[in-house]
Amino acid sequence: MGLKGCEVQLDNPWNTYYAGQTLNGQVKFTFDSPKKVRGIIIRFLGEANTEWTEERSVTSSEGKTENETTVLKGHEEYFRIQYYLLGGKNSSETELPPGTHTYPFTCALPATLPSSFEGEFGHVRYTIKVTLDRPWKFDQDMKMAFTVIAPVDLNLNPRVKEPFKLELEKSFCCFCCRSGPLAVITSIPQTGYVSGQILPITCEVDNASNVNLTAVKFELRKLVTFHTNQPRSEKRESKVIIANLSVGPVNGSENRTFTQQLEIPALPPTNLLNCGIIALDYDLHVECDVSGPHRNLTGKVPITLGTIPLSGVKPLGPPAVQSEDPSLAPTQPVSPASPPAGDGVGGALGWNVADSTGGGGSLYPNIPPPQFVETQYRAPTIAGRDDSEHTQIIGDGNFAPRYPTFQFNNATAPPANH
Repeated sequence: MGLKGCEVQLDNPWNTYYAGQTLNGQVKFTFDSPKKVRGIIIRFLGEANTEWTEERSVTSSEGKTENETTVLKGHEEYFRIQYYLLGGKNSSETELPPGTHTYPFTCALPATLPSSFEGEFGHVRYTIKVTLDRPWKFDQDMKMAFTVIAPVDLNLNPRVKEPFKLELEKSFCCFCCRSGPLAVITSIPQTGYVSGQILPITCEVDNASNVNLTAVKFELRKLVTFHTNQPRSEKRESKVIIANLSVGPVNGSENRTFTQQLEIPALPPTNLLNCGIIALDYDLHVECDVSGPHRNLTGKVPITLGTIPLSGVKPLGPPAVQSEDPSLAPTQPVSPASPPAGDGVGGALGWNVADSTGGGGSLYPNIPPPQFVETQYRAPTIAGRDDSEHTQIIGDGNFAPRYPTFQFNNATAPPANH
């Protein structure tokens, strides 16, 4: 059989890095018999891909109407680094004896990378592929994915610190009689948030009309625009409901005030800066359902999702008792610029808020480091266009990126309404 196992170990237990950091690790091969190779290649790749199909009716030269299917694709490559861990392109054959063989590697990630993202019609993905270059035989490929995060510091955007108020108002006509207005005011204390944070919502309803308001519905939405460039430029928009709730009813001639909250799960930051084929935004969509044959009132509140919370919002520190999951264990800095600690505990440089923005430890001293939590939005597979059916996927094939998620004291939630 030869190759019994292949393991890729990174110096961060979350397999997650900020753009601009240095990734270090090692590849471990285990052979149960001697293995002849010309070399061992490692490749680091950052890319974005979009893809979907479109059908249209066309008339053939014979006058028949047929359905034509076109595959639309978009592609961007951010970096590709490849080198030999053993041997070389023109090296002679090497026989590796049975047992475990370990090869260290390192890769400096460019500072301008967009955040990892997995969506319905496209992704931004970062992978490591290890290849056993075998003479006169098919190469053996092993592949894994890791997460890259482009920091978004909410403190650098003054607009997201300000409160936002959405005012919706409508008067109804019933049998030629105009009623008083229905006014719905939705308020939030700021528009900038991070994963793990609570989005507090205050909804004031003054229904001076004679039409009943059956419900006010709130949806936290992820808005994604995918672009293609082959064989032509097209775009497709996707709206994903992340969380939702509703309040009401409020009958005619009544007024009520509701206070509610939505918790923001692990999500990629807004914008996907430096990605030209996928755009990402968030909003809070508000819809007022009214009774009878009247049109509902709708509006939206823009939401900016960052990786570093506003300094006035105090997350809790790390939990006193760590999870048994080793991927959530604390780490110490280790990189070419920061040698390992005496206890040998590994971890990538930058795993605190100050490092993530390139500042010193005093930049945001009151903000503890986040945990890095898998998002619910997974890749169906990380196999790419240049992979064969023989490419072995290391780890979970349904890869889910991890995003910085802060722990906030959400125990004192406001009452549902008053």
